[in-house]
Amino acid sequence: MEELSMMQRIVVWVLPVVFAITVHEVAHGWVAKQYGDKTAWMLGRLTLNPIRHIDPVGTILLPGLLLLSGTGFIFGWAKPVPVNPDNLKNPKRDMALVAMAGPAANLLMALGWALLARFAIQIDTPFASLPMIYMGIAGISINLVLAIINLLPVPPLDGSRILSGMLPDRLAWQYNRFEPYGFYLLIFLLATGLLGAMLGYPLMAAQQLFFQIAGLYPG
Repeated sequence: MEELSMMQRIVVWVLPVVFAITVHEVAHGWVAKQYGDKTAWMLGRLTLNPIRHIDPVGTILLPGLLLLSGTGFIFGWAKPVPVNPDNLKNPKRDMALVAMAGPAANLLMALGWALLARFAIQIDTPFASLPMIYMGIAGISINLVLAIINLLPVPPLDGSRILSGMLPDRLAWQYNRFEPYGFYLLIFLLATGLLGAMLGYPLMAAQQLFFQIAGLYPG
């Protein structure tokens, strides 16, 4: 997207980023509701209205700074939807399922953006096709980044909830005690470039697959 101006990049990225972050959180709350916890629903968080989910730092400041930096790596988060494990039918198992819902939603959205880009290529109308193709690329990229990062087994990311649900109770309890320090580990990995190095190959492989679906790479 180097050929786009900064304003054009913002226009292309804003909708995919907001939807990726918002739907990720709504998916957590929706699955929690299916398994007995209506906390998010009662607080009005099961809505696609992004205003109800915006975190000033994670939804606006960080993605904006990353976009302005020109690194091509965009990441962010919304306000986590509240989930009360005590309301779940099987707290340990169901929390793992609630955690899986976020990355699963991002993968489905990546597929949706890929199909939008493919449709844009098929209609071949420059004034309409190019914006949809660029937005499709952005949608694929941000959703894959969110899905893959959130699958890391670092508390409080979704991957840690999934792993905790698979561990024996005693090990899960000890593992979950690391949660207060997980955010600092993520900041360290991001600041040192280790996060990008760890995720570079799986992200590239996933992007290639979804870009093929979009018709942007030869199959």
